[in-house]
Amino acid sequence: MKRPLITSLLLTLLAAGACAAEANGGHQDAAAIRQSVEQFLQTQTAGLPGQARVTVGAIDARMALPACPAPQAFLMPGSRAWGKTTVGVRCAAPQWTIYVQANVSVVADYIASAVPLAQGQTIEAGQLVAVQGDLTTLPPGIATDMAQVVGRYANVSLPSGTPLRLDTLKSRPVVQQGQLVRLVSSGNGFSVSAEARAVSTAGDGQVVQVRTAGGQQISGIARAGGLVEVAF
Repeated sequence: MKRPLITSLLLTLLAAGACAAEANGGHQDAAAIRQSVEQFLQTQTAGLPGQARVTVGAIDARMALPACPAPQAFLMPGSRAWGKTTVGVRCAAPQWTIYVQANVSVVADYIASAVPLAQGQTIEAGQLVAVQGDLTTLPPGIATDMAQVVGRYANVSLPSGTPLRLDTLKSRPVVQQGQLVRLVSSGNGFSVSAEARAVSTAGDGQVVQVRTAGGQQISGIARAGGLVEVAF
């Protein structure tokens, strides 16, 4: 076979391939992939406090992925829509998968100390301030409501302006082990009250074990004033 004929056949095959690709929808639009990632992350962050802002990284325009009628975005195992993250986008038919870098910022109020807080000092509302910032840049477990902090105390001394982490705060006991407490229970049309003795120590809202005068050990919710709420 002569070279001009071979060249002509190759050009014909390439042209046919190009026509087939065009007939099948051509290449995947990078903007559509970005939109899929952005919409996916906006859905994932819908329940977060404050205002979530999504930024999708650049996608290499040189990628020649076949066009996909319904690209699906997903998170890698162990990943979440928080801070710097990676989102996968897959197509079932034609089959392909790519990964896109993105960033999710969550701008909301968090609670910080307005004054220095001494170790063991009971925290009052006047010692706190609400600060707006990106929660994804802060340590996990930051308090976002003053009610989470007031009445508790820090297990270390904290300088002014410190974001308050819930895992560094402790609740003062409202029921002490061995203390005589009053069991209270109420429902639709009834109210019961009895004395018992605490078997353990607990802060407000924590579960505490108590023993009744008859020797029965039951669990309840510790409340201020030596009360234990029991559900029957």
